[in-house]
Amino acid sequence: MELEPVRDLPEVRPGDDVAALVAERAGDALAAGDVLTVASTIVSKAEGRTADLEEYPVSGRAREIADRIGAVTNEEKDPRFAQAVLEESTEVLIECPFLLTETRFGHICVNAGIDRSNVPDHDLLLLPKRPTESAERIRNGLAERGIDDVAVIVTDTCGRPFRHGQRGVALGWAGTPASRDWRGELDRDGRKLGVTVQSVVDELAAAANLVAGEGAGGTPAVVVRDWTFGDLEGSDELFRSVEDDLVRQALREWEWRADE
Repeated sequence: MELEPVRDLPEVRPGDDVAALVAERAGDALAAGDVLTVASTIVSKAEGRTADLEEYPVSGRAREIADRIGAVTNEEKDPRFAQAVLEESTEVLIECPFLLTETRFGHICVNAGIDRSNVPDHDLLLLPKRPTESAERIRNGLAERGIDDVAVIVTDTCGRPFRHGQRGVALGWAGTPASRDWRGELDRDGRKLGVTVQSVVDELAAAANLVAGEGAGGTPAVVVRDWTFGDLEGSDELFRSVEDDLVRQALREWEWRADE
């Protein structure tokens, strides 16, 4: 497998065509069967997903959350930012010492994935509203320019429970299943696998993040070559449902007991 960043992408503005920008610079580097990973930052910028703090009238709940976080961390928390997080979320799992929330498309992350870096002229960069639809648009845009059968993954960086640091994850994808299912396959000793489902789009996002980089030197698009899904069954399930998420159930049980 080879990974190559797409160089010299310009600062993306609202209304820009991400597929066109990538096609102009990747050229012959993109071919059928490749995977293109695209950072959610440029997808959000192209879709106009920027905001300013003054756009968020502060609710009582946002002010209370900001005050609690500030008291615990000894750092002032802007209640307008807390309000923005609440408006981008469908559920708040943890309110303090940070906001852990579920986005409207099912991703669970800190602060609803709102970014405050690399946003010229604005305070906030919100995640794409529907990243899988964004990935499909980029894939179709490439096909319109003669670059057919390229899978697209919209990525972000995200922390992990019990570990330091962030790694790349998939938010949306098109042209590939999200995971491949090893259940029913045999290991080297002939034992049947019972639970192994490989999150392919997350693994590709993490691999691409190694060459994409971070901060001011980051490159937001990466071409993945010579990787094949194989003959295993695929699935588009990536985000756990509430019923399958033992961590979320434990948090709710803890909150219920705390309220008592």
